[in-house]
Amino acid sequence: MDIRDVTLKSLREHIGIVTQETVLFDDTIASNIAYGVPGASRSDIETAARAAHAHEFVETLPKKYDTRIGERGQRLSGGQRQRLAIARALLKNSPILILDEATSSLDAESELLVQDALANLMRNRTAFVIAHRLSTVRRADSIVTLERGRVAEVGRHDELLARPGGVYAKLYALQIFDQRREPAERGA
Repeated sequence: MDIRDVTLKSLREHIGIVTQETVLFDDTIASNIAYGVPGASRSDIETAARAAHAHEFVETLPKKYDTRIGERGQRLSGGQRQRLAIARALLKNSPILILDEATSSLDAESELLVQDALANLMRNRTAFVIAHRLSTVRRADSIVTLERGRVAEVGRHDELLARPGGVYAKLYALQIFDQRREPAERGA
């Protein structure tokens, strides 16, 4: 297909996006998950929520999928909002995904759930993952490391770690060091 023949509408139909700042509306959980997928069944919505690890917390709410979440999802935690965004992307079932800092503002417990949900989401799709938390990209087929706006390295996680003095290896070592230091600073 010639890229010049692609319309903006058709491009948008083939791309799913999960960003750090999730776009949610003052509507029900079901409506927020189904946004962009007209006519989605309740069963499809719940299946997507299960794969995104959202179903468990939704079931604890008084009105479950009919619970209104407030403007921008203000009645939910950051991890819950991210899991709804992932459920939305799963329901849309786009062949191309853009994940822009999808785990950057989460606590450790939420990050584990979201990481697993993202693994479900990325399966059999092309995904562009923009992340400062390198745990988000460890399983990628190809990692492009940027430094000062330029491509510094390209490779798989293990290949990049094996490069002494490499940008990725340095960043990874810094993040591991910071993660080990945090519990000590909290007195754990």
